[in-house]
Amino acid sequence: MKRKINALIVVEGKTDIDFLSSFLDTDFYSVNGSAINNKDIDFLNNVSLTRKIIILTDPDYPGQKIRDTINKNVKNNIYNAYVRKEFSIKNHKVGVAESTINEVNYALDNLVEYNDENIEKSDLKLNDLYELGIIGNENSSILRNKFDDYYHLGHSNGKQLLNKLRFLGINKDKLMEILKNVK
Repeated sequence: MKRKINALIVVEGKTDIDFLSSFLDTDFYSVNGSAINNKDIDFLNNVSLTRKIIILTDPDYPGQKIRDTINKNVKNNIYNAYVRKEFSIKNHKVGVAESTINEVNYALDNLVEYNDENIEKSDLKLNDLYELGIIGNENSSILRNKFDDYYHLGHSNGKQLLNKLRFLGINKDKLMEILKNVK
């Protein structure tokens, strides 16, 4: 029996849709690789007025670029599902289609909503990440990976993590509290 998802899932291509439709009952929208354009954004903005949109792109640079474009330009009902790279590799390829059913379900169970209103609530600055050792230290990437796993954010460099945390409305005090649990 297929899992019913009441949302439009945005993916990169046909192979993703073929894989996901084998176990998910939902609607899909392909941006045809990294070629996301204004027509895609307009369509997603219209859909987002009445329906949840889940971004499920590959855990690589083009996938992150698509995700960032949608997050910045579509303002309503946007959720992000991240498949972890280490569980999404097959035949030297990385992607959603190379993932497992369990990994996709894990990503869908841990959706992250990005919200512009949260950015206004967050006082987090790049200097805070330096001060707390999340960037700029020898072991910073290990700590960022723990953060990414804790919040189901996908892989992040320092600036990407800052933007993701701000989208989640996390301020410096909350970040210091979370750090106690993550380290």
